[in-house]
Amino acid sequence: MAHSLEHLVVRHTRRLPSPTGPAGDGTAVARRFDAALMTAGFKLSTELIERLSGLTEATVVGTAVRTLATVRELVGDHVRHNVYFVDFPANVPDTLDFWTACLAEALDDGDGRAGTVDQLRAGVLDLLSLPSYGRYQHTYEEMLAVHDELIAAAGDRLTVLHLGADADTEVTALYLALAGSTAPLGEEHLRDLAVLAEHGADGPQPEVIPVRENRAVVNAARIRVGAAPLFDTVTDVLRLACALADGDVTLREPTRFRALSRPHRRALLAGLDAVVAASPAKLSDVSAHGEAWKRLGERLHPHEYPHWPHAAEVFAVARGERRAPSFDSRVEEMLVRGDVAGAAELLASHAPGRLFRALDRLLRGAAGGEEREAVLAAVERAAPEVSGRVVLSVREHVQNRAGGSGGARRVFVNREGKAWVTDDARPPLEDSDRRRVIEVLDAETRRRLPSPERLLIDPDVLDVALPLSGRAASAGLGVLPRGSVSPVEGELLRFFTYWRQARYTTDLDLSALVLDADYSTVTWLSYTALTDVEGRHSGDITEAPDGASEFIDLRLGAVRGTFIVPQVHVFSGEGFDEVAEGFFGFMLREGEQRGRPFEPRTVRMKSDLRGPGRVALPLAFRRDDEGRWHAHWLHLYLRGAPSANRVEGHRVTIAVVMRALLGRTHLTVRHLVALMEESGAKTTLWDGRTVPEGPVTYIGLERPEGLAPGSRVLTPENLRDLLPA
Repeated sequence: MAHSLEHLVVRHTRRLPSPTGPAGDGTAVARRFDAALMTAGFKLSTELIERLSGLTEATVVGTAVRTLATVRELVGDHVRHNVYFVDFPANVPDTLDFWTACLAEALDDGDGRAGTVDQLRAGVLDLLSLPSYGRYQHTYEEMLAVHDELIAAAGDRLTVLHLGADADTEVTALYLALAGSTAPLGEEHLRDLAVLAEHGADGPQPEVIPVRENRAVVNAARIRVGAAPLFDTVTDVLRLACALADGDVTLREPTRFRALSRPHRRALLAGLDAVVAASPAKLSDVSAHGEAWKRLGERLHPHEYPHWPHAAEVFAVARGERRAPSFDSRVEEMLVRGDVAGAAELLASHAPGRLFRALDRLLRGAAGGEEREAVLAAVERAAPEVSGRVVLSVREHVQNRAGGSGGARRVFVNREGKAWVTDDARPPLEDSDRRRVIEVLDAETRRRLPSPERLLIDPDVLDVALPLSGRAASAGLGVLPRGSVSPVEGELLRFFTYWRQARYTTDLDLSALVLDADYSTVTWLSYTALTDVEGRHSGDITEAPDGASEFIDLRLGAVRGTFIVPQVHVFSGEGFDEVAEGFFGFMLREGEQRGRPFEPRTVRMKSDLRGPGRVALPLAFRRDDEGRWHAHWLHLYLRGAPSANRVEGHRVTIAVVMRALLGRTHLTVRHLVALMEESGAKTTLWDGRTVPEGPVTYIGLERPEGLAPGSRVLTPENLRDLLPA
């Protein structure tokens, strides 16, 4: 199996495909492999050690080299994390003392003295221009030399790598899981699906591919190997054309279509012709992406293929030469006339998913009890035809529509994680309507959920938000979907960010804002406030063509406040979507643990920074009434300013976003577990040590060792499989 495919399996499943090779005695090398993994916070399962021990040393070494590279990248240990202050977190100076020292060094520096003096004479000094500021003053090796070895602690993270099936089985299973996902995938998962689809295009295929973006990626792979693409709407054809042009299959951004080969043109036009011939009504979907169809037509040359006349009709509609009113326009006309009941009936009969998405508007627009009853009756009839993800999404929406709108704020988060807040001017829904809708949705979800005899549940997974969209979380290690809440146990909390510029000098800044229970600012840590609340900033790096890291250290017991909000700002240069590499994470340590600024075994979370805007808010930390801390997962990006973003300038905006988002109730794993219990499942909360003898359905943050054969395992990596179809 290609090493890249093995890498994907390990990263997505925490399983190592069963290694193959000549028999031998690899026991000693396997033990060294395990020890090396433990320095990165991973270890081999007992089964995996036994498997490796029966292979030759050379085979084990090759497996170890590849696997260590994968897990080190997962945790962020594949790069060198240097710091500005060589012995951070010790001896971080007071902010004023630091700037004074930088100025003194500039005046003592023969090369830089003249420029500094000129600035002082002019009465304005650019502190960031001081020669010693923002640039590493020591090598990575010199930094390592001043730090003691990390002392292992019981709280250090230890992620177990399990023995998988043979390579082909693992790769096929991962392909089927991603292609058949009921929730949209994030960008990284879509890229991985493209690799897997290319490999498995002529092998087993999922019974259904419910997410259209996934279907486009699979179709692109199928057409490249000569297999027939899968179409049932004209938009499927457009998405495939975007995939072949390396464009945006979500159709949010315009794609610049390239010249297509004749076989690809024929496949696209034949697909269009077949879709429209089977259902001419599907021409109504064309107008939604009319400009894209016009541009694609310039590349497909449909006039050269008169034997596919129905394909030509698509482009006639796009050019406005043929009228094909969209389904949405018909619904809109009925709503404008005030025919809410008729619109609900039309949606229930022809587009039940759209009925559910329009439910709030329909209930608000109903003129009286009879019209509301007609809408609710339509929902009850249509529920079995709506995807499980939409059922759960509407359930989450409706549970957050209680009460009036006076003074309420509404937070919007788009598919890219960009957030904004506005006043909620919507009138409230009737409580009786809300309760009835919730009962219908819960009954439908309960009907579709599996009925396992035995559920083994890690208590820490109960407050993990359901992954209703793969775009509600960034790629990485230990990352949970937006809206999840997870416990934080440790004395020292250390944030880190790393970036490597692609083309231009780039300065990202790590900061942490502390808020009180009313979301008012208590203090912050940044390059403008190096020390406070027993916290320390590692120093600002402004130039690092080979990559740069910044850290913030906090002793949780010393924090005066309720919230800690770490954030990464683009001060200058490339944005998060433009840098060659960028990620954020946090570590937890015990009070007496030493070690380097970055110790992979203490990393609890590492997520990629890829999103719009110039301010990233990965997560926040909240202290409850009993003094315990919890992580609240955000995965948000704020627009910010084009340059010079600082924590001081975004305090109010961040407080408003935090108040709105944390005031929202998300559907969590707890909700689905409760529904399965109502259907008769017997639930046991896992104690973290022992596992039952027989097969179970396990839901948790990490897979335990020793589960009986036949057990079903659901962890954050595949939690989407818990969502009913």
